[in-house]
Amino acid sequence: MERIAFHLRISEGKRAEYREEHEDVPAALEEAYLDSGAGLETYSVFEKDGHVFGFMEVENPEVIKEVQEESDAQAEWNEVMDPIVEDADDEWMDEVYRMI
Repeated sequence: MERIAFHLRISEGKRAEYREEHEDVPAALEEAYLDSGAGLETYSVFEKDGHVFGFMEVENPEVIKEVQEESDAQAEWNEVMDPIVEDADDEWMDEVYRMI
């Protein structure tokens, strides 16, 4: 099982909208992740002061990244998120410490 994470910034004045949209994430998006064959065990998103941290435990991270780049469900979600989050050149983070 691999652990992967990403970081995004919410555009100024859009925190409430970001949180609102995440109260009802589309079932098609969740299904795209869960049915991808990536072996997704955990996917959590945290937010504080406009910083978003996403964390996944997954057997095959490359498959999840393919879902994010190629699935229709993700493309539709991106249309919702594009006006809310800032563009990032590379949102994926490096794990620098792990205790257990």
